[in-house]
Amino acid sequence: MTYILQVDFQHDGPFGDNMVAAFTELAESINEEQGFIWKIWTENEETKEAGGIYLFETEEDAERYLAMHTDRLTGFGVPAVNAKIFKTNAVLSKLNRGPIR
Repeated sequence: MTYILQVDFQHDGPFGDNMVAAFTELAESINEEQGFIWKIWTENEETKEAGGIYLFETEEDAERYLAMHTDRLTGFGVPAVNAKIFKTNAVLSKLNRGPIR
């Protein structure tokens, strides 16, 4: 079983290519987190939101990362972090081409 972590928060920028330039080093560091499998980065410049959808090996890995990431975002001045953790349904996800193990 794997676990999805869904995170979003207010973000005034950067977006697009500027986001890539600003956060490539951070993105590379996420690859080293315990139990991390993949992340899809999300952004909406119109609503000033950003975040991501993550896949972790265990619920504990997702919870650990969320606690650390929330502390980091708070340190960046983000006032509120919205997050949820879900179990994945591998059978149905694979049927719909989901990148699930």
